[in-house]
Amino acid sequence: MSAFKGSDIVEIAVRIEENGEHFYRYAMQLAKDEDAKKIFSSLADAELQHKKTFAKIFAAMDKDNPPETYDGEYAAYLHDYVDNKIIFKKGMLEAELAKIKDTLAAIDFAMQRELDSILYYHEIKRFVSANEHAVIDDVIEEERKHFKGLSNLRTRYAK
Repeated sequence: MSAFKGSDIVEIAVRIEENGEHFYRYAMQLAKDEDAKKIFSSLADAELQHKKTFAKIFAAMDKDNPPETYDGEYAAYLHDYVDNKIIFKKGMLEAELAKIKDTLAAIDFAMQRELDSILYYHEIKRFVSANEHAVIDDVIEEERKHFKGLSNLRTRYAK
């Protein structure tokens, strides 16, 4: 039996993108460098687009939540799991942002978050049934596109 269903993973992906968007908007407010502000704004917009993509995938999927002791318990569990355990963890904002001193550092930070997401999704595939791997692969591909865009941006700024 799988610990998660494909719909759970896509729901987690939606939450990761929400957290990413909030993080980048927060980072944009703290950034002193105008280039960094623009990059963070662009990243926030990209996270919002990813969230919409994943929400569309999620809406089309079959969902079968486990029995709950109260309405919304399982969704609350998934949200808490994402918010406190993976990628954009609560409490990490100030410490991580303090390390970002220039535009390249901002891009490097964003690239690392995308790599973390890709790795997370690769690992979580072990916990869903094989017939749902294609959905997870779609999520990974979206994250790869974001990483590639950041990589291209980094190349431009590094010159």
